Order: sequence, then structure tokens, then C-alpha cells
Amino acid sequence: MNTSENTLPVIYLKSGEIHFSAQSASVFTVLGSCLAVTMFNRRLGLGAICHGFLPECQKKKQCGGDCPEPGKYVDCAIQLMTKRFKQQGVAVHEIETKMFGGADTLGEGLVGRGGSFIGKRNTEMALQTLEKEGLSILSLDVGGAAGRKIFFNTHTGEVLLKRLQPRVILADMVCRE
Repeated sequence: MNTSENTLPVIYLKSGEIHFSAQSASVFTVLGSCLAVTMFNRRLGLGAICHGFLPECQKKKQCGGDCPEPGKYVDCAIQLMTKRFKQQGVAVHEIETKMFGGADTLGEGLVGRGGSFIGKRNTEMALQTLEKEGLSILSLDVGGAAGRKIFFNTHTGEVLLKRLQPRVILADMVCRE
């Protein structure tokens, strides 16, 4: 980021939230097994980011934007952001998409249905939904054991990423003087 971007408003995106804007801002979030997808349209300067923490909505039919918590679910969030871009006159091929997160930060501690780790399931759902929506991924940084902190510039589409150190758990540690 250049120095003029250091004066951008900073917005913290919490788990389960979506931010869509034509206003310049630096949106940051911290990810473990959660997944962030950014979308950007260069022509109109529109940016969007989500912080989904579960792979899919429990509704049996496809989430048509009427989900009460679309930011919570990776599939619903991607569908809603794509819908918002289309409503602004942006064609799918004009959307620059990036994806981050989906780490296995808890080792074998958080296993979902079918034995898959939640981070991996979030990533797989995002890839499926992006493909279904006709979106291609410009860049991604997913998986592994480390969390990530990202900063998304809503006006340029730039994403800055910092990998966080994996947590070290010391079991049966005894302090002696």
C-alpha cells in the first residue's frame, strides 16, 4: 500500500459479516479455519469481502439471498456478493476474486461431518460455489496450520496478508523455581 492509503478508514470485519462498498476503506479480518473471499470490480471501484465460518447454509434449497445470516455461511456469502455485483451492472467476468483462510488451526480438534476439517470444508465449499457462480480465482492462500490476518483495500482490490504463528500448546508443563 502506498502512503496515501494509510489514511483510509479502517474497518474490522467480524466473523459472519460481509462488507460491500464503493467507498475506499481498508477492511481487515483475522482468519483461522474461517474463510474470507474478496471480490473487486476495477471499472466501478466496487469491493466486497466476507468472513464465513461454516461451509454451507442448512437450507435445503440454494440460498437465494433470503438467508437470515448470509455472512455466516461461505456458500451464501459468495452468492450474495455475486448478486450485489450483478445488481450494480457488473458482469461475472469483471469480478476479481481472491480467497484466504481455511487453515487447520486446531489440529485434529475440530472435525466436521464426514471426518473433514472445517477449514478444508470451507475451502471446498468456496471453490464449488465460485465455480457454480462462474467466477475464477485471481489468487488464493488457503489451508496449512497457520491463521492469517488480511487487509483488503475496497477501492483497489489489493489484499495484504500476514501469516500468524501456529499456536503452541504445552501440555503438562510444570513451573519450578
